[in-house]
Amino acid sequence: MGSLQERITSTKEGSITSIQAVYVPADDLTDPAPATTFAHLDATTVLSRGLAAKGIYPAVDPLDSTSTMLQPRIVGEEHYETAQRVKQTLQRYKELQDIIAILRLDELSEEDRLTVVRAQKIKDIGS
Repeated sequence: MGSLQERITSTKEGSITSIQAVYVPADDLTDPAPATTFAHLDATTVLSRGLAAKGIYPAVDPLDSTSTMLQPRIVGEEHYETAQRVKQTLQRYKELQDIIAILRLDELSEEDRLTVVRAQKIKDIGS
C-alpha cells in the first residue's frame, strides 16, 4: 500500500485522486490492517452502521473521519476552530450517552444539557 500511495502524486501536468475502500474487520478501526492503511491516506471517511440504522444519511461518522487538509493554514483559522469545536461537542455528547441512558437528561449539569442540545442541532444539520 505504501509504495502504491507514494507513486500517486501531483505534478505540473496534472494530479491523480485515488479512492480506496478499506475492509475494517468487526468495525475495529484499531485493527492493524486498516490502521496501517490509514497512515498512507490523506483523508478517511468512516461510514457508521449505527448512524445508518438510525436512518441518518450519509452515515459518515465525523469523529472517526479525518483529513490532513483540515489545517488552519489551508482552511483558515475560523473554519478550523469551528470544526474543532464541533468535534469536541460531538465527542462530549458521545461520552454523555451512557449517563443519559441511566440517569436521564434531567440529571445532567446545565453545561452538559447545553452540549446535548448543541450536538443534536449539529446532527440535524448533517442528516
